[in-house]
Amino acid sequence: MKRSLILFCLALWLSLSAQAQSAAPALAEPTDAVVVKHSWSKERINWEGDPFGGPVETFDDIRRRMADTRRVERARATGNAGEAAKVEREMRSEQVIKARPPAPPRYGFLYRASIKNTGEKTIKVVDWDYVFFSSSTQSESGRLEFTSEEKIGPGKNKELNAMSRKPPAPTVSIYELNKNERQGLDGQVVLVRIEYTDGTVWQRP
Repeated sequence: MKRSLILFCLALWLSLSAQAQSAAPALAEPTDAVVVKHSWSKERINWEGDPFGGPVETFDDIRRRMADTRRVERARATGNAGEAAKVEREMRSEQVIKARPPAPPRYGFLYRASIKNTGEKTIKVVDWDYVFFSSSTQSESGRLEFTSEEKIGPGKNKELNAMSRKPPAPTVSIYELNKNERQGLDGQVVLVRIEYTDGTVWQRP
């Protein structure tokens, strides 16, 4: 009986030991830098339209313009200045050349992360990921990778900004605003790599 109990305890210990070894190790955070706060916003771009977009013509517009131009030339060649002026007025009033239609609204995304240097060395470069995940399932729905070259002295805070055309998640539109698009979407900033001015580097395992 005693021997059976010993064997049972030994088997239980081996099982727990194997589970502990197979468990994934926790990701180590840097000891001298912390993310104080983070946020993202949606910024409209090209709201004034395309500054390089000139007028465009369809095939019918071109054919009409060329016909009217020939009418003006014939009228001037025959000395009929009144007819030429009349055709020119018609060309202006009819606005044969159409303006390029405005492009649909488009949005970019500004991502921010406030980092505090709690160590004794000056930070030179920070690689950071803004990770988004579903509030309900906790599954990752989007990840953006950024590198910021910003010096952060010991005890100092610095806001890192990064502009991207990529939205936080596929559910966020780049063409229109939706007041409900943030619902069910959580995010966090993960520090991936830190380079210091003395040449040393911290790297996430």
